[in-house]
Amino acid sequence: MQHPENSEEYKGLTVNSGVVQPSSINPYLQRNKFRRRDYSVSEMVEGISKGDVTILSQAVTLVESVNPNHQAKAQEVIEKCLPLSGKSLRVGISGVPGAGKSTSIDMFGCHVLDTKGGKLAVLAIDPSSERSKGSILGDKTRMEKLSLRPEAFIRPSPTAGSLGGVARKTRETIILCEAAGYDKIFVETVGVGQSETACHSMVDFFLLIQLAGTGDELQGIKRGIMEIADGIVINKCDGNNVDKCQMAATNFRNALHFFPPSDSGWMPKVMCYSGFYGLGIKEIWDMIYQYFDFVKNNGYFDYRRNAQNKYWMYETINEQLKNSFYNSPDIIDRLVEAENSVLKGQQTSFAAAGQLLDAYFENLKK
Repeated sequence: MQHPENSEEYKGLTVNSGVVQPSSINPYLQRNKFRRRDYSVSEMVEGISKGDVTILSQAVTLVESVNPNHQAKAQEVIEKCLPLSGKSLRVGISGVPGAGKSTSIDMFGCHVLDTKGGKLAVLAIDPSSERSKGSILGDKTRMEKLSLRPEAFIRPSPTAGSLGGVARKTRETIILCEAAGYDKIFVETVGVGQSETACHSMVDFFLLIQLAGTGDELQGIKRGIMEIADGIVINKCDGNNVDKCQMAATNFRNALHFFPPSDSGWMPKVMCYSGFYGLGIKEIWDMIYQYFDFVKNNGYFDYRRNAQNKYWMYETINEQLKNSFYNSPDIIDRLVEAENSVLKGQQTSFAAAGQLLDAYFENLKK
């Protein structure tokens, strides 16, 4: 390549080599300055009991981690925090996508903190992508007012493809938040489906958010989610949508009469409100606190807590057995052979599964 500055006519000129560009990394930066401190179990328990949000967040991260060392440490922290837990009111909030769950939680949280005081923890379960396996974890951005409150703790958690696993981790996170002094817990689910059953098994009151125009009484009966709801509220009851919401409320009330009465003896109520404009928020929370007074007086509150503890014991057993099976070295070697035999049509899926289970139990006997 010819450079004009090297020609004879420019031989009196001097070409400088240029200025050396400085490094993009600050040479005065202390690399270890921002490294997260690794707290011991006792330090974590002490920090959580004092309400330290930083330590609480790190403890929740340990609970969500799949690292075996992190899991062992998290279980120690949970065991020591367990005596400090159980003193909160747990409310599960669910609804179809777009029903306004995050916006409603923003208004609900501010109302509860303003009227009742105390501290509030919001645990939002965010769905993970089946392709990229990532989550947006953007629920906190919709809670503009609540996220500015120092007495509120908002923690989104990804499903990571395992709804049962994240439900168990959410329940363990509830214990940590209660130990940190949060006397009100909101659990927001990913939407309508299996997550509702998992959410119902860890909260005291299950609130279902609906929209107008989603069907008549027959559609309401077909929704199994309504069977476990302790209260149904219809959002976006404002402007020209008021009449539609009132009609939807009538349809839901009619549908509720076809369900058998709940074990608590409480008849779920149907109410309308506007989460965006903050209309009807007080009436909803009057109904929720009326429910708590009702179940505490008839003893169902403690009965439900005990039933939930038993449920999660069996769920943990099932999960541990499943992990033990798939992590067994002998089963790992046999799985590929079983898959190939099923794909080639040499044996049925049930026969292959039976052989794998027999091999697993034989190894346990040795």
